[in-house]
Amino acid sequence: MRRSGRGGWRSVAWRAAAALAVAASAPGPALAHAVLVRSTPPGRATLADAPTRVQLWFNERLEPAFSGVTVWTAKGEQVDQRDARVAPDDSKQLSVTLAPLAPGTYTVRYRVLSVDGHIVDSSFTFTVRAKAPGR
Repeated sequence: MRRSGRGGWRSVAWRAAAALAVAASAPGPALAHAVLVRSTPPGRATLADAPTRVQLWFNERLEPAFSGVTVWTAKGEQVDQRDARVAPDDSKQLSVTLAPLAPGTYTVRYRVLSVDGHIVDSSFTFTVRAKAPGR
C-alpha cells in the first residue's frame, strides 16, 4: 500500500499539531504556594543588635487561623512571645515579637497556609553577634 506524496505527510503533521495543541491547553496541576519573598531579619543575617520582632512577607495571602511563626535558640528554647499573627492590614505579612535575645544563632520556623490551600513549612537562621567590650 502506497501513500500519496504530500497528502499523507500533511495528515500526519496535522494530527501531531492538533495533539500538541490539546496537550498544551489541558489544565495541569496547580503548583502555586506561598513563597517567602523577604524577612526582617533576613535569613542567614549576622546582626549587631538583637531584633525585637521577626516579620515575614509572602507572595500570596495567608489564612490567619492556620499560619504561624516561632523563634528558637540553638538549644531548642522558644524565645518568641507566642503572639504570631497575620497583619490585619496586609494578609501577606506574618510576624511575632521576641523576648530580649542574647548573642547566638536563632532559628525562625514558619508554617503557613495560603488562601489557595497549600501549606508551606520551612525555616531559616539568623545570628546576633556579641558586642565588643566597652560598648
